Amino acid sequence: MHLTAAHWIFLAGVVVILATMIMRKNIVVPAVVATFLTALVYSGSLATGLSSVFNASLVAATSLFSIFLIIAMVTAMLRSLEGLGADRRMVAPFRKVMRNGHLAFWTLVIVTYFISLFFWPTPAVPLIGAVLVPVAIRAGLRPLAAGFTVAIAGQGMALSSDYVIRVAPGLSATAANADPAVVADRAFVLSLIVGGIALAIGYAMEIKKMREPSDQWLDDWEVTAERGATVADAEQIIDGDAGGGVAARAGAGGNGTGGSSASGERELVGVGSGGGRVSAPVQPEPEARIVGHGMALRGTPAGEPVPAEAHTITVVEKPFASKFFAVFVPLAYLALIVYLVVASVSDSVPDLQGGDAAALVGGIALLTVFGAAFARSRSTFMETSAEHIVDGLVFAFKAMGVVLPIAGFFFLGNGEFAGQIMSLGEDATAPSFLYDLVVAGQNQLPTSGIVTALGILIVGMIAGLEGSGFSGLPLTGSLAGSLSEGAGVSSATLAAIGQMGNIWSGGGTLVAWSSLLAVAGFVRVPAVELARRCFIPVVTGLVVATVLAVIIFD
Repeated sequence: MHLTAAHWIFLAGVVVILATMIMRKNIVVPAVVATFLTALVYSGSLATGLSSVFNASLVAATSLFSIFLIIAMVTAMLRSLEGLGADRRMVAPFRKVMRNGHLAFWTLVIVTYFISLFFWPTPAVPLIGAVLVPVAIRAGLRPLAAGFTVAIAGQGMALSSDYVIRVAPGLSATAANADPAVVADRAFVLSLIVGGIALAIGYAMEIKKMREPSDQWLDDWEVTAERGATVADAEQIIDGDAGGGVAARAGAGGNGTGGSSASGERELVGVGSGGGRVSAPVQPEPEARIVGHGMALRGTPAGEPVPAEAHTITVVEKPFASKFFAVFVPLAYLALIVYLVVASVSDSVPDLQGGDAAALVGGIALLTVFGAAFARSRSTFMETSAEHIVDGLVFAFKAMGVVLPIAGFFFLGNGEFAGQIMSLGEDATAPSFLYDLVVAGQNQLPTSGIVTALGILIVGMIAGLEGSGFSGLPLTGSLAGSLSEGAGVSSATLAAIGQMGNIWSGGGTLVAWSSLLAVAGFVRVPAVELARRCFIPVVTGLVVATVLAVIIFD
């Protein structure tokens, strides 16, 4: 495999982006610069380099728009429910189960895993985000911990095995020339090992940060997200170092005793065990409640604060309508889950997979917007419905738009998108920068079984940087088939290991520009922070599972 100068520039871009993430800096600028330089060097044309910067974001937007849209639709639904007070009623029954942060943590794990196992995490995330995440936060689980559990159980454990739908095992087995059933079974076992280790580590890291159940945590989550915060304040809230949350207090001063600011505005003050103090001005809200579930984000996926506008919704007292929608929304999504489960195990109803299931989630959300707006005010429901939809779209793009240029750079490394980004034409052969780099390094792997398995794991994780999770499966599968004999490890085992690396990395636990951004959007934390929180638990689980796979299966 001959590597060109453009390949090395692309590799340098990957290294710089990873280093920038480690330093907790914004990675948009290095991603755009790397896109420009890679395209410039490959094509030798300044015009192509400049146009590729735009085209990369355009291609990424086209590929990721379904995630943006589902976030927007569910956000609009939650705003419409809030106008009736149905959002609070809807989550009330779950308080009986989620009585504290510990029960909330494991409840989210179990529910997310089983929903995602049957019809992939894409439609599961908005379901969990709409119904269970607010309850978990009220129970004392921090937003970052809620996002961690959803990502590990859904994008990690369920998607990496893909044991029910079996698209991933099929791709891996075909490329490795192995039995798909064997690959599926071994991937299922490995996914449970990785997920169990990751959850155990994450739970241990979270135990001391669990809080007593209180409505204050839910209000803090909503208020902080709505008003926006500085990067430092947001990180304090996310990490829990400032501890106790946000409470509106009056009084004087900068001495930490609380008070109103010089402008007469009330102040939000958070005081924690470490003595930290987080404050942000809040306007008075006589009869209106600051927008709840999902209307503004504490920070963008890159860690930037999102300034939110002073949106308020006056709750209209209509008990019957409020109770109706509080029951209707969970039942509607429960019916969808039942349908998907039945469709996956029998031929009695048409099967729905991936995008179709997610589209149903969005469709239910959109019709609920209209119904709730009509129940709240018949005379203005058309205008109100339109406002909710616009608010949802604004939120989705304001919160997630920064991901597009980042994803665009990694899409440039994929041969399926590189031609579009650099406008090479339909007949031209597009380069696969990321694939070529991985293939060029495969000859450096020694013939030891465990070392080869770890090498394929690393190859899968690197291939997953593209962000889709499945695109690297043919590569790791083919490597598994070619290296199995010399390493003394079966191709099915190596293919399953490569599948773990691909999907745990790019499927939505380690890469912030993957579907992890949907999880971050619904729990309202920066996706980069969520990826950092997942890194140590997931990588530890992957390494242990890889070693055990070689010992147990071969």
